[in-house]
Amino acid sequence: MSVPPVSSPPVESLYVEHHAWLCGWLNRRLHNSAEASDLAQDTFVRLLVAPASAAQGEHSPLREPRAYLATVARRVLINHLRRQSLEQSYLDALAVLPENLVPSPEEQVLLFEALQEIDAMLANLADKVRAVFVLSQIEGLTYAAIARELGIGERSVKRYMAQAMAECVLLAP
Repeated sequence: MSVPPVSSPPVESLYVEHHAWLCGWLNRRLHNSAEASDLAQDTFVRLLVAPASAAQGEHSPLREPRAYLATVARRVLINHLRRQSLEQSYLDALAVLPENLVPSPEEQVLLFEALQEIDAMLANLADKVRAVFVLSQIEGLTYAAIARELGIGERSVKRYMAQAMAECVLLAP
C-alpha cells in the first residue's frame, strides 16, 4: 500500500526555510539561545510525529507556515515553562525537608516523573473538574465541604469526580 504524495512542503522544507526564524522567535521569548534552539528542535520533532493530516493541513499547502510553526512552538514553549515551574516547585519542597527525609537521587527522578504525569492528567481536566479532584484527593475535603467551597451542589461534585476519575483512568500509562 503506497501513500499518496502530499502537495504541501514536507517538514524538511519547513525546517530548512524557517528553522533560523523559529529559533529567533523562541529566543525573543526565552532570552536563552540554547533553550530556544532545543525548543525549535522539539517543535520540528512534534511535526514529524504528528499525524499527516495535522502536519500537512489535510494535504493542502500551508499558506502561513510561520504562523503554523509559531502555534506549534507556542504549545511546546508552554509545556516547557510548565515543566520548569513544576520542577522548581518540587526542588523548593525538597529544600525544606529535613536531611533524613530527602529521597535519594533515584527516588527524586521517579517522584518528579510521577509529578509530571499527574500534572499532565490534571491539565486535561476542565477547571471545575480539576478543582473538585484536587480538593478531594489532595486537600482531603469531603464532597459536602467541596460543594460549599465551590458553591455547587453535592450531586455536581460527584459528577465532576466521576469525570476526573474516568479521565485519569483513560490517561494512565
